[in-house]
Amino acid sequence: MAVSPSNPHDAYFRHVLGRPADAASELRTVLPEAVAARVDWDELELQSGSFVSKQLRSRYSDLLFRTRLNGHDAYIYLLIEHQSRSDAFMPLRMLDYLVNIWNHYLRQHPDARTLPAVVPLVVHSNHTGRPWNAPTELTELIDLDPTTQQALGPYLPRFRFLLDDIAALDLPALRARDLTPATRVMLALHKIAPGNTRLGVDLLALTEDLRAILDGPHGTDELRCVATYIYIVGDTHVDDLGPLIDRLGPRAKEAIMTTAERLRAEGHVEGRAEGRAEGRVETLIDLLTVKFGSLPAEVIETVHAADATQVRAWTSRILTADTLEDILA
Repeated sequence: MAVSPSNPHDAYFRHVLGRPADAASELRTVLPEAVAARVDWDELELQSGSFVSKQLRSRYSDLLFRTRLNGHDAYIYLLIEHQSRSDAFMPLRMLDYLVNIWNHYLRQHPDARTLPAVVPLVVHSNHTGRPWNAPTELTELIDLDPTTQQALGPYLPRFRFLLDDIAALDLPALRARDLTPATRVMLALHKIAPGNTRLGVDLLALTEDLRAILDGPHGTDELRCVATYIYIVGDTHVDDLGPLIDRLGPRAKEAIMTTAERLRAEGHVEGRAEGRAEGRVETLIDLLTVKFGSLPAEVIETVHAADATQVRAWTSRILTADTLEDILA
């Protein structure tokens, strides 16, 4: 399954965590130990469909797994929030999804007299680094003074979801988790990739995980999936990935470069890439003008004719060079 350029967050999340082994590594990390010990991980099975409407797919993705919990049929509902701001009504939203799951179960089991447990988990991830700052329990949304709320306590719905706040973790903490390489890379990229202009540097910390993905049974295809997500949501030019490609080797280079070519041919990244390159050129010209005054026409033409690597090299010399010749040498 490829990452969809039209909805890369949802597609990448579902591609990775739709595999029970990858999902289990995340769930084991987050579920309370007493619950995780009772889950039959060998029985973890992805269920078809989604309970998030198409209109909200750019903000949320969800997966439903069926399993056994201490010998009883049970489900684990996993939802990831992509938006930069916490959803204040997430407890109500999650409760609505769980009710829909139970209603779906009853339609499939009309003779049922009990409902299966559904364990709700929200994974919060964004590239701004803002931690979760919204309610996780439904009673927090009900507008009552504490005394009245206590008096009504037995009659108010008590519902709380588990929260994995990826946004609150730094990259070393996320890397230290006992996750599969594919899961760790996916969660890290949801956190650091959107709008990132320096993924060529930031991704070096994930070299070992990316190498493990590449060495897996479908390594080249999996790396293409990673590269597609990077190119679609990030602002890093393919040239900037050179140090990472050098570490991963020729198979990685082929996968990453052909992915860039395919997306460019399909029109998904070319306009943005050209815009970024032109922006670097104009920035360099502005910096040269500030430092040296009005520029000769041949210097401007030289800068415009340079490739991205040369422009970056010249820009890096701005602070230390004393003459135009020192910069453009």
